[in-house]
Amino acid sequence: MSVPFPSAGYTEDTIKRIRVLFGGEYIVDTRNSKLVWEHAYFPHYYFHKSDVPEKYLQNATKSDKSDTYDLVVANRKADAAVKLFTEGDLKDFVKISFDKADAWLEEDERIYYHPKDPYKRVDVLQSSRHVRVKIDGVEVANTTKPRLLFETGLRVRTYIPISDVHMELLTPAELTTGCPYKGVASYYDVNLPSGKKEGLVWWYRAPNLECAEIRGFLAFYDEKVDVFVDGKKVE
Repeated sequence: MSVPFPSAGYTEDTIKRIRVLFGGEYIVDTRNSKLVWEHAYFPHYYFHKSDVPEKYLQNATKSDKSDTYDLVVANRKADAAVKLFTEGDLKDFVKISFDKADAWLEEDERIYYHPKDPYKRVDVLQSSRHVRVKIDGVEVANTTKPRLLFETGLRVRTYIPISDVHMELLTPAELTTGCPYKGVASYYDVNLPSGKKEGLVWWYRAPNLECAEIRGFLAFYDEKVDVFVDGKKVE
């Protein structure tokens, strides 16, 4: 499935107030940021260099099209956290690595992992489709009560009640991932006669409000398992 508009390289201004917190100070506080799609999946905030005080930028490393700086506030330093573009359409704009700041705020709401794409949405729908999941020929889930998560431009994900999953085959994994739409996911490994399959199952203990109905349900990494919907194998 191709990812719809916007595509990589698209930019647009945003009227939201954006703040970036690091080392106990707001190193950015602006209503003039840009959303920049470096790839088609989600955007990042870029700021004009006038909105990022030079006193926080140290140890420049220069290249042909950009300069890279350490982000420094008092005794806190984040290495190579800031990139200032010196050529091209984004000349004089600054990118701050999302995971190197302490917090990001849109207006007064904290955001996590990356900004949401304003052109994409997530819907969770109850379904009565008959879904079976097999791994290496072993059935690991069988349900007629799935919840289907539709996320613009991405594959539909099927979430299955824990009572319809062979939990005796699963063991908790240490892996976690985060999503600004859904929240923090925990994972299971699957233990089969053919061996352990790592990270094939995930679930959300406390999903974000827009995805609240998947709470406690399990999803399988469809691309790596065999899924049958109403008797037909999903390719």
